[in-house]
Amino acid sequence: MEREAAELLSAAQAQLAARRLSAAEELYSTYIARCAGPGPAPAGAGRDLATALNNRGQIKYLRVEFAAAMEDYTAAIECQPGFEVPYYNRGLVLYRLGCFDEAMKDFRKVLELNPQFEDAALSLKQAILDKEEKEKRGY
Repeated sequence: MEREAAELLSAAQAQLAARRLSAAEELYSTYIARCAGPGPAPAGAGRDLATALNNRGQIKYLRVEFAAAMEDYTAAIECQPGFEVPYYNRGLVLYRLGCFDEAMKDFRKVLELNPQFEDAALSLKQAILDKEEKEKRGY
């Protein structure tokens, strides 16, 4: 069972790397369902499950399915609260939606978890600037 799960996750990651998004999404969904299903989860499933949720969220983000992507990012965070990448990805979606305060909160959490995450630092700075600009314009 554990070997099958590891192979499933590896296959999903290979499909994502090859930009075969539908195949990758299907494999990630199968892996996620297997981890959430009855019986014991595969060893190390916490981090792997969070990665699968995050990566499936990325696929949805690329399809501009922002609400669905945020659901997966949030599930990844709930599964592995110390994993900074889904906070960053959720922050990017929130930023794109103009939810600057929420985006800044996620970017700050990334930097709390990993102070060397340069893209999060840049995104935080940009969100602060864009929020100020939005307020100056009165929206």
